[in-house]
Amino acid sequence: MNQPAASASFSGNNPAFDAPMPIPVREVLPWAIFIGLLALLAIYFVGAEQGATSIFQGMYIHEFVHDGRHLVGFPCH
Repeated sequence: MNQPAASASFSGNNPAFDAPMPIPVREVLPWAIFIGLLALLAIYFVGAEQGATSIFQGMYIHEFVHDGRHLVGFPCH
């Protein structure tokens, strides 16, 4: 039995999908800054809260992130 010829849409010659569209920096930059600030805030709470630069009184933040602190290698004792 003869096989039918492949359709032109499956040959990879479709010009609509030749190259990915670039993403403008103006659209990415606000998200990159936001994620960077969230990362810095997380690093502060895991690494430095309840130290010399404590924002909150008490040991609530320290105890909340205590095991995670040891998991990523921050000493706290």
